[in-house]
Parts: sequence; structure tokens; C-alpha cells
Amino acid sequence: MKKYLAELVGTFVLTFLGCGTAVALGCGADTASIVGTAVAFGLSVVAMAYTIGGISGCHINPAITLGVFINGGISAKDCAMYMVSQVVGALLAAACLAGIVATDPSLVITTATGANACAYGTTNGLIVEIVLTMLFVLVVLGATSKTNGATNNFAGLAIGLTLILIHLVGIHFTGTSVNPARSIGPALFEGGQALADLWVFIVGPLVGGALAACIWKVIDPAEER
Repeated sequence: MKKYLAELVGTFVLTFLGCGTAVALGCGADTASIVGTAVAFGLSVVAMAYTIGGISGCHINPAITLGVFINGGISAKDCAMYMVSQVVGALLAAACLAGIVATDPSLVITTATGANACAYGTTNGLIVEIVLTMLFVLVVLGATSKTNGATNNFAGLAIGLTLILIHLVGIHFTGTSVNPARSIGPALFEGGQALADLWVFIVGPLVGGALAACIWKVIDPAEER
């Protein structure tokens, strides 16, 4: 249970701080708000990696959990429970954000929960989410691999910095999800277009995570042993 609770807490922190920053800065209004939001998501991952990494591995993302499962890193039971815990954590975070905004809607410039939406259509959004998630999960699998030796100790930093880059690319197109849980929570509270486009932010990241796992299986040096 501690692993599952750690994933719940970690996903709560990621969603609350990342989406909270997007809400507070009015992400998309200018370049500074985009950079600020990207940095917030990346730093949230770094913070959680060094907080709960030793407990659960700090997936805090169903796409990462799926990738690790495909590579044999966790059992089917843990895979399912991690995903459930992650979604619950994101829902709680979105509820907190919605509650904060409800006290005074003038506090924000943009949407109340930092939900995702496809700015250029669902096809564009699906492609963006698949590619960005594939790149992100590939870094996660590689950075945490035992074949990396001592550099494995810096995995959290590498993953967090990569997530910043991923957001800098994707915010313009989809708001950047690469994480189904992080999208499900805010979308359920936001409703409207965010909810209509939600399938993109579930399917895209999961497909991207699976593709990353397949690519890593091919290039992983450990597979040659």
C-alpha cells in the first residue's frame, strides 16, 4: 500500500503544482507563462523523484507505468494499482485547484484547472502526444536503467529537465499532457472541450509509452546479456 500511496501523493503534487502554475500564470498568454509552466512541471518531477523514488520508483504517470510494465519492471497488479492511485491523486489535486479558484474566479486568467485541449484538432494533438510521450518515457527508461551505472543517481534530474523541454514543445499544440492521470483530473472538473478531447490525452500518452518501451527493448544493452 505504501507504494500506491506514494504514487497518489506524487501525482497530486505534480498535478497541483504544475497545473496550479499554469492557472496562476495564465499559461499561453505570453512566453514567460509558457516557460514558467514548463519549469514548474519539470521541477515537480525532480522534487518527487527524490522524495518517493525509493518507495515506488516515482512513476506518477500511467504512461511511464505502462512502459515499465512492458519492460518487465513491475507486475500486472502493481501496474493497475499504480494507475488507479495516479488518477486519484490527480483528481484530488484538480479538486483542490477548482476549490481555490471558486473562492475568487478573478484569481486566474486562463482555465480553472489547467486542463488540456487540442488547439489544432484531435489528429494534430494525438500525434503530438504520442511523439512527446514516447521521447519522455524513453528518457525515463534509459535514465533509470541499471546499465547506466553511477549516472542512475541523477535520473530524477534528467527526467525533470526532459519534461521541461517536452512542455516547451507541446504547450502550443496541446497544453502538454504526456500523462493521462494529469489530464483526467483537470478535465473532469473543467468539462467542455477539455472533456471532449480527453480521449486524446489518454490514448496518445499510453501509445507513446508503449512505443518507448518497445524501442528501449531494442536498444537496451542488458538485453544482450
